[in-house]
Amino acid sequence: MEFNEQIVASVVEKVIAALNRGPECESGDFTGLVDTVDEAVEHAEEAQKKLISMSLRSRDEIIASIRKAVLANNEVMSALAVRETKLGRYEDKVRENILCATKTPGTEDLRPLALTGDDGLVLVEPAPVGVIGALTPITNPTGTLIHNSISMLAAGNSVVFNPHPSARETSTGMLQIIHKAITDAGGPEGLVTGVRQPSLETAKQLIEHPRIRMLVVTGGRPVVNVVLRSGKKAIGAGAGNPPVLVDETANIRRAAQCIVNGASINNNIFCTCEKEVIVVDEVADSLIKFMQETGKAYLLTPDEAERITRLVVSPEKKINHAYIGKDVQVILRDIGVELGEEYRLAIFEAPKDHPLVWLEQMMPVMPIVRVRDVEEGIRFGVAVEQGNRHTALMHSTNVNNMTAFARAVQTTLFVKNGPSYAGIGMGGEGHTAFTIAGPTGEGMTSARTFTRSRRCTLVEAFRIV
Repeated sequence: MEFNEQIVASVVEKVIAALNRGPECESGDFTGLVDTVDEAVEHAEEAQKKLISMSLRSRDEIIASIRKAVLANNEVMSALAVRETKLGRYEDKVRENILCATKTPGTEDLRPLALTGDDGLVLVEPAPVGVIGALTPITNPTGTLIHNSISMLAAGNSVVFNPHPSARETSTGMLQIIHKAITDAGGPEGLVTGVRQPSLETAKQLIEHPRIRMLVVTGGRPVVNVVLRSGKKAIGAGAGNPPVLVDETANIRRAAQCIVNGASINNNIFCTCEKEVIVVDEVADSLIKFMQETGKAYLLTPDEAERITRLVVSPEKKINHAYIGKDVQVILRDIGVELGEEYRLAIFEAPKDHPLVWLEQMMPVMPIVRVRDVEEGIRFGVAVEQGNRHTALMHSTNVNNMTAFARAVQTTLFVKNGPSYAGIGMGGEGHTAFTIAGPTGEGMTSARTFTRSRRCTLVEAFRIV
């Protein structure tokens, strides 16, 4: 898809103008943005009370309006995300937003439970929490906001967003689009709100606010840890280091294609992306050859691999953030290698102790590690996943091998014989989520994640059998 700079420049000007106008836009309607966290929470509280007084049918209409508005503004917001954050690829942001708009469940996800017996009836229903505080990341400034908005509103909540400050224009722009979609469908103003200038200080205020009933954070380990220590009900989606294991029974050509596609989507900034390949030595040469034959993977020489490592990993063994989410051409250009535009991934053979095997690099540079057999591969895959319980993948036709790895690694997502993004519903079955709560155990979040259980008991009546 074409990245139209002229369109993006126009969008940036409009977003900045809207941010600078204040809480009221030209027509006098509230846009969803305010100056303080207290104001945002106040608007959200009032809106949530109005939402739960409306019918589920009305809630469905609000969600349908959000989906429609997101898709209508997809291309310009995807371009704005890449322009502002300088992370990822435009065409993949477009795919991300389509996925979130179409495969995030709505109210159909709220499933009541009814139990009857000699003593009457018990009805257990998923009820709203109230006002949710959500911290969203720089890596997915549109997708996370879309998914969270649909899920949280479907559950009957309102939400106050505090986006990553480096994705302010994109996230607050998307918030305004969603807010307008809500009011256009007859929903109350303030169901989604946020501060005009999000910062670490406003994030702290949101976390500590006494009228925030639940906190949801999608980001790195430090911010997740802060939220988990807040004393509130918290849902945390943290870091991962997904290994992909290839054994000797796999369809190697298919595995190669899947790994290249999965590891290169959005320049590897999805936390679910393949971060390192572990392959049984017997088929390693074939896998590397077939990865090259996709036409998208460039095999680094040992010297180039060493120079890339020095470039993207600091002496303190930390990832150089300047290269996160960058195109492979940009990264290789800085070591003097010019690549054609068709390439999306750089690959290289690495020893087991290579830093890019153990660090969540979030860039299209993929280490490949050889192991003697699948048993060694499983042990090593568990080790490099490092207990994040996030995502792991395997290519194999041996059910016993896949079962053994899945049981050993204990990840929230386990993808078999497909690219990593199949695990979030892109080309795979099931709903999508861009808040994948491994640390707190909720997994792929959806509307029911953002509820509390309420139980109603009717004694000695109602049964007709």
